[in-house]
Amino acid sequence: MEPVSTREIPDATVARLPVYRRALVDMVAQGEATVSSARLADLAGVNAAKVRKDLSYLGTYGVRGVGYDVEFLLRQIGAALGLDTDAPVVIVGLGNLGQALARYGGFTTRGFPIRALVDADPAKVGTVIDGLEVSSINDLPTLVEERGLAVGIISTPAAAAQPVADALIDAGVGSILTFAPTVIQVPDHIPLRKVDLASELQILGYYHQRGTVEDDRTA
Repeated sequence: MEPVSTREIPDATVARLPVYRRALVDMVAQGEATVSSARLADLAGVNAAKVRKDLSYLGTYGVRGVGYDVEFLLRQIGAALGLDTDAPVVIVGLGNLGQALARYGGFTTRGFPIRALVDADPAKVGTVIDGLEVSSINDLPTLVEERGLAVGIISTPAAAAQPVADALIDAGVGSILTFAPTVIQVPDHIPLRKVDLASELQILGYYHQRGTVEDDRTA
């Protein structure tokens, strides 16, 4: 694997890299060998200058009149996002959302295979979802050690989210993605991403009733 630049990549750029990657995966499937910054920008909903700036953080520069090598760029972005090695996932909270996430196959194809399902409800422990048996929250430390779990997804009610985050960290999980509608506190060295679906819908509602457009494409 070609080395990726060690320059610090801004958060906004990191957020756009998966969008670029999705477009590049489609290009590989269609047999396209090169792509211009203008075309990649159009597919990602940004401008070409931003694409060139973002990719420069990877140490990748297009050839004037030719563009970028699609497969090489795909590998570079994959390496920057840590997709060249799997990061096994545990989902904690198997309500409707947790079960839907457990059945979503897209995590595995992007390097995040779901290796464990955990819930505090005894009625759910022992049930099987998409081939995985639900374990007790009490078994979390053992699961992390035996299955090499690296990422925790929290899909619990708000009241349980902080204790679950604490349990994940204590068990050795190094990164957390939470869907719980509440603020979670974690140590500075633990990457935390939050997806609040209700808040996002309310933001859309604001712009919808104003008849205006505001989204992440120009961020």
